[in-house]
Amino acid sequence: MNTKSESPRPPKPALATELLWAILGLLLTIFSTFVEVFVTNPPWEWFNQGIYSRSLGITYQVGAVLLTGCLGGRNAGAFAQGGYLLLGLAWLPIFGSGGGWDSWQKPTFGYLLGFIPGAWVCGALSFRYPPKIETLALSALAGLGVIHLVGALYVCGLALLGIGELSLATLAPALYSFSLAALPGQIILVCLTAVLAYFLRKILFL
Repeated sequence: MNTKSESPRPPKPALATELLWAILGLLLTIFSTFVEVFVTNPPWEWFNQGIYSRSLGITYQVGAVLLTGCLGGRNAGAFAQGGYLLLGLAWLPIFGSGGGWDSWQKPTFGYLLGFIPGAWVCGALSFRYPPKIETLALSALAGLGVIHLVGALYVCGLALLGIGELSLATLAPALYSFSLAALPGQIILVCLTAVLAYFLRKILFL
């Protein structure tokens, strides 16, 4: 007989709720694509140096992708990002580099493609256990890892085939620019996303 008390899993969102979160996630992803992330200097420097901000070199786009998964679940996250890709490929300038069918030739498109499985993984893990900041952070981190994995494989594929602006000679700098250079700021964004998702799920009883 098992005497250990197991925490019940949170209920999966209903279909209507998933559709609502998918629409909200789509709009949030579009808006956040053009909003840059800034942070202030450490609080202990405020007295001597004042308060100033600096850019992390990223936008809130990835945070919106992961937040949709954390709040709406795997289906809402994947549907939102699938809609985002379709709208961008249909000539709407909602990608960071614009939009249009030829966007698939750009190295950043692989990371946009990774939004779909990344949001799905994040949503699946975030509703596996009752919401806690640490579990939400791990869920978002797993989703971020999937995004970078798909993006890096896509960049390698373009370089091997010589498509667009990539070649084997520019593969290493491209991977550094699109993955490694962005990771520190995105990990900070993962932490902010987990905290925000935790409080929103408590408020909304998700």
